[in-house]
Amino acid sequence: MSNFRPVDRGTDFLLPPSVDEWLPQRHLARFVVEIVEQLDLSSMSRTYRGSGSAAYHPSMLLGLMIYGYATGVFSSRKLERATHDSVAFRFIAANQHPDHDTLATFRKRFLGEIEGLFVTVLQLARQMGMLELGTVALDGTKVQANASRHSALSYGHAMKIEEQLRREVRELLDLAEQADAADLPDALVIPEELERRETRLAAIARAKAEIEARAAERLAEEQAEYEAKLAAREEKQRLTGKKPGGKPPAPPTAGPREGDQVNLTDAESRIMKTRQGFEQCYNAQAAVDTETMLVLCPGLTDAGNDKQQVEPILEQLTELPEELGRVETLLADSGYFSERNVELTREAGLEPLIALGRESHHRPWQERFTDPPPLTGEASAVESMAHRLKTREGRDLYALRKQTVEPVFGIIKSAMGFRQFLLRGLENTRGEWSLVTMSWNIKRMFALLPT
Repeated sequence: MSNFRPVDRGTDFLLPPSVDEWLPQRHLARFVVEIVEQLDLSSMSRTYRGSGSAAYHPSMLLGLMIYGYATGVFSSRKLERATHDSVAFRFIAANQHPDHDTLATFRKRFLGEIEGLFVTVLQLARQMGMLELGTVALDGTKVQANASRHSALSYGHAMKIEEQLRREVRELLDLAEQADAADLPDALVIPEELERRETRLAAIARAKAEIEARAAERLAEEQAEYEAKLAAREEKQRLTGKKPGGKPPAPPTAGPREGDQVNLTDAESRIMKTRQGFEQCYNAQAAVDTETMLVLCPGLTDAGNDKQQVEPILEQLTELPEELGRVETLLADSGYFSERNVELTREAGLEPLIALGRESHHRPWQERFTDPPPLTGEASAVESMAHRLKTREGRDLYALRKQTVEPVFGIIKSAMGFRQFLLRGLENTRGEWSLVTMSWNIKRMFALLPT
């Protein structure tokens, strides 16, 4: 006699099934719905005109977006499919199935409003007793753009292709004039060939204009740096009465360089160095609370260097609502170190603990149990910070950086699977990064709930 449970897919339910009963009471999807229901979505609701067929409610679409990003389902087509295949997505969608066009349009249309909800989620975390500010760790990670690095075009190569295309246009025009007398290939349609080359020439012209604009910005920055170095040399000569050693700084050169590039798919992305080599990327930033691992301030830039990212993050930290608490210490690695960044952090009312350089992996064991002698005399901001980093308390505090922000990036990229932006352009990807980090925060808040 068989001892197997029966497999019956044909018998109807005696009562209509409830999706609510199929989902465990403690489930991330339920928590996402609870959080979204507490958000003010009135600005989204007001934009609907109310004509035509009834629209899907923004709270349902936003819930699908947040749960999708939190669980590794990003594309609108996969989200649409999940409302059929997944009980959790069915629960959020209330057994409705918005199509991928609706989901994609919602994300693109309301990206700014979604970005504005980031702080509201932090306030909810504070009300739930999960967030108490104190020490914040800052770091960045490269996230691939929705563009291939093979779509990048250098200024030198653009000049060569432009010359070739113009030569081909002249040849085709000559052929058109001699069309009656010349034997042309059967498949050759001169107007189509001319249109194709004119389209490519227009794209190259746009690429060259973008490269030239970037070169002008670079020249302004390099000119300011050059003048600052000259002023420093002159001041040193005035104080010492001696000519400074070494060669004087070379003035910057104007105009684009042959190797300057722009991507034809996403012009605002940049080729950046990653662990996998050089990729077309954006530089994503996050200031993370060391106690809860919640992201307090997301940021995104097209600059591969982190040194310029301290000031915008400090502005965001100082603009956080007072009820969230007060940030006291900022931790960052050596990629963020500069004298100006140390001073900016202190001016913002935070204690900077920014590494001055790479740390040795094999320090003498005595350093773990001793403190350096106290500073004597008047010390600069950098000297005070360097001394603080050598103390046992300072070393223990700085050690929180690696175990705070780097795991957040690791979970976002590996567990949540977010390694490449879906959207293009700096503003769009900045909004998408806010959506990613907000989804992480809600996922983390769920993990912090008492069992």
